[in-house]
Formats: sequence, structure tokens, C-alpha cells
Amino acid sequence: MTGITAGIFLTRALEAYGVDTVFGIPGVHTIELYRGIPDSGIRHITPRHEQGAGFMADGYARVSGKPGVCFIISGPGMTNITTAMGQAYGDSVPMLVISAVNSHGRKGSGEGWLHELPDQRGLTSGVTAMSRTINTPEEIAPSLAQAFAIFEGARPRPVHLEVPINVLSMPGDHLALPVPMKVARPAPAPDAVAEAAAILNAAKRPVILAGGGAKNADLAALAEVLDAPVVMTTNARGAMPKGHSLALSLSPTQPEIRAMVANADAVLALGTEMGPTDYDLYEDGGFAIPGALIRVDIDPAQMARSAAPQLGIVADAAQMVAALKPQIALADRAGAARAATARAGYSALDPAMRGDLALLSCIQSALPEAVIVGDSSQAVYAGNLGFDASAPGRWFNSATGFGTLGYGLPAAIGASIASGAPVVSLVGDGGLQFSAPEMASAVEAKAPVILMLYDNSGYGEIKTYMVNADVTPVGVDLFTPDLAGLASASGWEVFSCETAEALPSILKAARDTGKPAMIRYTDALRKDFEATS
Repeated sequence: MTGITAGIFLTRALEAYGVDTVFGIPGVHTIELYRGIPDSGIRHITPRHEQGAGFMADGYARVSGKPGVCFIISGPGMTNITTAMGQAYGDSVPMLVISAVNSHGRKGSGEGWLHELPDQRGLTSGVTAMSRTINTPEEIAPSLAQAFAIFEGARPRPVHLEVPINVLSMPGDHLALPVPMKVARPAPAPDAVAEAAAILNAAKRPVILAGGGAKNADLAALAEVLDAPVVMTTNARGAMPKGHSLALSLSPTQPEIRAMVANADAVLALGTEMGPTDYDLYEDGGFAIPGALIRVDIDPAQMARSAAPQLGIVADAAQMVAALKPQIALADRAGAARAATARAGYSALDPAMRGDLALLSCIQSALPEAVIVGDSSQAVYAGNLGFDASAPGRWFNSATGFGTLGYGLPAAIGASIASGAPVVSLVGDGGLQFSAPEMASAVEAKAPVILMLYDNSGYGEIKTYMVNADVTPVGVDLFTPDLAGLASASGWEVFSCETAEALPSILKAARDTGKPAMIRYTDALRKDFEATS
């Protein structure tokens, strides 16, 4: 074939937007998407399942700050990746999913063509900010412009673009490469900033609630002039300097945090959807804000959900913080003392949770630059309640919001590709069995992740939940294959650890292998950390 096809043009257009990595599994419907890859600067990563592609793109996006991009076949590829898109949608992660779809005249015909779905866009409608069919080569550049405008200027969520197979092979020689436009995020209205400042200046006990949308804001500068404690949700951990007297890396579900918020006369909520998995994890309805609530969110619809504000401001959180700080009058509002009282929530955690937090602190001390990525597992639950991350983007997981299993390993692979720092993945044996084939992907991608595998032969958290609800446990005690043997067979280094004293040296040894490594541990290690915490 001579000339530039629409598929080749699409690859080049992605490069123009700075895309350097694509996650995908080639298929007969997507080969034209791949025609331009060998001559491009784009690295292709092949997962073992399209769900893994989505999770890898998610982890890549969280660490790199750029959208994770996936090439997906029509039909089963789309159904497979939808779960990963749901997690990214729930956590506001930018992801661009480019799929094939059956050719014009076959798409949605119901005639039973290969990979035919009645409506791929309908399938993805609940997990995307936008889904669009590119019906001609001329629509490629405008479609990408719309996608990247969402990523840069709005709440970043997945975007799906589908291209009919016949369009991918059409000529694209006449198309001009796009020039990415700069999209400014919404700034707060000056009168709204002044009104917020007036409320906060009059407050004697203000509190800041920071969500993932505020993780890159200069929270410390605002908190110091306002003298207000800053409560960081799971996706905001690390937004305040570690050890800062006003920083609280404790879940708003904790009674001590709730008491502080209930006693506040003004609450500034920045970039947080105020969802139950952060604020009401046990669904007891105990989180309340009696004082004046100011909500700042880039998504106007979110303003009316979960908690109605006295003042709602549609704006980028970082811009709001920068505009608000000069208008706050410096005063003693006992912020450090109130934060210190709330930190009693750490000692109020049950011993097992405190032990898991000690395990996380050990990982952080041994590998200070590490990004810690989690599945839904015991150590992750504890971390979401109280882990103090050292920087934004160094603690994230799938245990809040959509709450999928199987996320930890592939997301860690994506994070490793995006970062030169060590990446530690916290996974249980049940969750690993969702995505164990991605161990081969890690070796192939030369992604030296360190997988901390908690092996308790089943779904321990769900089993406990069943017992507490007086339900006889069913389906939670699993036959668990030799996961360490599977890792070894996949080319991983494998370690075991049963004592808290040994873990730092094992972590460093795993890092120094320069290739994927598994550290398997059981309740013995958890109990040792519990005893020493």
C-alpha cells in the first residue's frame, strides 16, 4: 500500500498531541490503526486482556499527567475494557479509548458480522465524558481536538472514539496534522472569590476538604494563611507536605475527622465529589457539615450532589486557591491544635489497621520515591483510612468509587512505564487472579514493578463482612494456585517475607533486581507489624 491511510494519519495526529505510549491488543479490525506505529515514536504495550489495557492506561495517566491511550478491537474488546473505563470515570482519570467498529453498512445491522455489537457507543455512554463515531477521515482531527479539550479543560474522564473499519483504510494524504490548542481551565469569578474570602475571614474554626481535583493546588500556602486543617481524601493524598502540622491524611469517615468538621464554622471543599466511599465508608450517615460550606468544583453538576453548599464555585481548584489566598486575612484560628486533636483518629484505628499502616510506612521508608498502587486489599483499606503519602500521585488504588478488583498489577505496570521511580503494587491473592496473566506483560514491557502479594487464600474482607452480617460464608474460600510459582515461570524474581524486620532489605533487593519482583506475605507479617505498631 502506498500513501497515508486514515489509520496512519490517526497515529501521527496522536503524536502531535504528545502521545508516546499506546496500550492495546491488535486484532483483524484494528490492523490499520497499527500500520503507522513502526514508523512513529509511539511505544506499544501489549497487555493480555483489554481490561488490563485500560488499567495500564489508568496508572500511566495518574503518574504522567497525560491521557492514557488504548487501541481496542470492536465488540469483545469494548466489553472487556468497559470495567477499566468505569474505574477511570469514577476517579476522574483521562483515558482515550480508540476502537474499531464494523464498516458502514454492517455496523449495527444485526446480521452477525464478526465482533458486531448493536451499539458500542451506547455501551460506553455511562463511563465516558464523550463517545463519537469518526465517519470520515476529515473527522479525525476535530474528534481528537474535542477529546483533548475535555482532558485539559473539564473534569477529565474517559473519551471513546470509534472508527469504522472501512474509514481506517481510506486515503489520508490530504489531511493536515492538527496543531493542539491550549485550553485554559475555568477560573473562579472575582465576586465569588470575594464572597468566599468574606466567609472564611469571618470563620474562627475553618476546615479545608481536599479531593483529587485539588492535588496540584498550593494547599499548604492557603492552609497556612487561613490556619485551617486540610483533610485529604484518598485521591488527594500527598497534596500537603508530609508531616505538615495542618495536614490530615485521615479518611473523613473517621469519627475524629467528623467531629472536627462538625465543629467547623466554615468548610472549603476543593475538587472533591464528597462521595460516600471517602466520607461515609460504613454508610452510617454520620458525616455532617453544620457550618457554611463553600464548594469549588470543575464539574457544575457535582456541585448539587452529596452536600449542598452555601456557595458553589465552578472553577479549577488550583486557580481558586491562587485567587483566594491573597484575600485571606492572616489570623490565629488554632488550626494546628485542631489538626492534632483529629490525629487521635490514628490511635483509634483497630490494631490490624494500625499494623497495615505500619507496613505501608515501612515500604515508604525503604523506598522513599516509590509510587504505591493498590487493588482492593487489606493494606489498601488501611491506607485509605490513614496513609500519609509523600507527594501527589504516589498513592492511588481501586478501592474507592467504582471499586473494581484486578486493578493493582496492570495499573502498576502503567505507572512504571510513566515513571522512573519504583512502583509497588499491593494486591491480594483473590484480586491477583483477576489479572495474573499481566505478569507476562510486565516482563515484556520491562516494567520492574514490585508486587506485594497478601496471600490468605480467598476474599478475606468479604468473608469477614459475611460473618458480621450473620451470613454463612460461601464462595470466599478459594483454591489458590501457586501464584509465586506462576510469577517465577513468568520471569519474575520471587521473595517471601514473614517479619517486619526483614521487609526493608527485601524491598531493596526486589528493587535492585531491575525486573518485576513479587514479595509474598501472609498473616504472619501482618501480625508482626501489628505487634510492633
